[in-house]
Formats: sequence, C-alpha cells, structure tokens
Amino acid sequence: MLELRPGCECCDRDLPPDSAEAVICTFECTFCRDCAENRLGGVCPNCGGNFSPRPIRPVHMLTKYPAATERTYHPGNCGDAA
Repeated sequence: MLELRPGCECCDRDLPPDSAEAVICTFECTFCRDCAENRLGGVCPNCGGNFSPRPIRPVHMLTKYPAATERTYHPGNCGDAA
C-alpha cells in the first residue's frame, strides 16, 4: 500500500492525500509537480527513475488506511531547491 507521504521532498509543500499535484517514483519518493518538472527535469534525484501522478486514496479508505504523517525533506538533493 502506498504511504501517501505528506509533502514534497524538495520544497516541503503540503501534499494532502487528495492532491492532484503529487507525483511519485517507483520507490514512492514524493514531489510536487512543479519541483518534479522544473527542478528535477522529470528524474527522481534519489533513484534516477521517472515520475507518475500519485493515486488518490478514496476518503472512505483513509480511515482504515491513513496517509503517512512523517515528512521526508531533502532539499540538498534537488538542485536549486530552497
């Protein structure tokens, strides 16, 4: 099951479970669409893979399978990320 991480690893932007702006790689590294496209050029800085839109978990399933709350923030891996 996907973790649905709560924020972008580059800019720390909030990415709630229903965000259409979240993208992930095959290792679930999570970024906002802006960082993935503009700072990372579509390539994950952690694994070298590409990104896909992160699926949105239906609200009724979030109670039983909640999104992750621990943030992963690695701005040093993101080129010019702040």
